[in-house]
Amino acid sequence: MEIPVIRIGNSRGIRLSKTILDRYSIGDRVDLDLRKNHIHIKSLSQPRAGWEKAFAEMNAKGNDNLLFK
Repeated sequence: MEIPVIRIGNSRGIRLSKTILDRYSIGDRVDLDLRKNHIHIKSLSQPRAGWEKAFAEMNAKGNDNLLFK
């Protein structure tokens, strides 16, 4: 995807659409990884954080049965 680089004061930036922000759970801050030939932008949000623990607790309580077959 090609997007313009815009001027923001003395700096430059890119605009990400609401669709992209929502799809990748991007909030007010991101993790920026500078590599040899590219910049990798990663969301700090982890939408499924805590799921593993919750599933383990469900299993321990015997509450992990399939609801349909």
